[in-house]
Amino acid sequence: MTFARSGDSIILCINLLPLNKNIKLILNYVIGPLVFCLLAWSIWRQLYRQPDWLASVEQLKQAFAGKTVWKLILAVVLMIGNWSLEARKWQILISRIQRITFWQSIKAVFTGTTMAFFTPNRMGEYMGRILYIEDGKRIKAISLTLVGSVAQLLVTWLAGVGGLLFVRYHIAQSDPSDTSILFWINTILYVALAGGAILTLFYFRIAWLVRWIERIPRIDKFVTYIRDLDSLNATILLRILSLSVVRYGIFIVQYCLLFEVFTVSLHIGQVAAAMSVVFLLLSIVPTIAIITELGVRWKASMEVVQLFSSNITGILATSLAIWVINLVIPALIGSLLILGLKIFTNKK
Repeated sequence: MTFARSGDSIILCINLLPLNKNIKLILNYVIGPLVFCLLAWSIWRQLYRQPDWLASVEQLKQAFAGKTVWKLILAVVLMIGNWSLEARKWQILISRIQRITFWQSIKAVFTGTTMAFFTPNRMGEYMGRILYIEDGKRIKAISLTLVGSVAQLLVTWLAGVGGLLFVRYHIAQSDPSDTSILFWINTILYVALAGGAILTLFYFRIAWLVRWIERIPRIDKFVTYIRDLDSLNATILLRILSLSVVRYGIFIVQYCLLFEVFTVSLHIGQVAAAMSVVFLLLSIVPTIAIITELGVRWKASMEVVQLFSSNITGILATSLAIWVINLVIPALIGSLLILGLKIFTNKK
């Protein structure tokens, strides 16, 4: 068993070196339960480390007994739609090298969500997903999976630019003397603009990028793993980008629903602007879900949303609910899927 790196993620390469049959059998039945127990412990540990988490949990309990509980339930239903769209994105991309069913894609996405809990900025998603790809195609699957991630990141950064412009205008109108926060907003805005322009260029010029890399000497072996990107035409890329936009819209709707549940008074424009800035910050700031993601999410949400609302407890409760709905529940589902997944196969 060896490991290969893609960015910050460690990608498991199966059967590159022979393993004893008994060792494979043990690993198949130990890794799944171990991941589940570690995930459950890390969720509790991260929650326990946050200040005032008991108040947020108490508000979450009260929401189940309130008249707006249907909005909470709808947010959970939207989570299913959110990850279904991500699964469809991945199914379309992976079809360049392997035909998989939508159900297989769903399982791969949830498994990837579980593995993302243990890596910086959720890079472990690739590790979980490629377990459902045939041997010999897994490294190729990484490059195709990256395309889906870049599409979602591109939407996040472009929407973040709009959110920053809205927030900057709001601050300039309410407190123009606060030059320090305006300085940081402008700095992040310029970074997001530059990053969005670069991402757009590379996203719609993937085939050109592949052909440019092919001209570099001594990397023929590497090029074979990304050559399938050349088959992604503009129609497919726009389709993936459209699904990413719809996913982003679902995130915003979830926040609109949960802000109402926890009585954070914002209109839809303020929600869209504030959360687009929060999503942008989360995509830039290095985090590890098992240790820091909830804390960073709480801090970013509190600092941005309190520009429009003073209900700090409601803001934190909303962030906790979103974290549980969109990340914890899918990760737990993925850990259960790992229990039934044979990571190592026996070959003659």
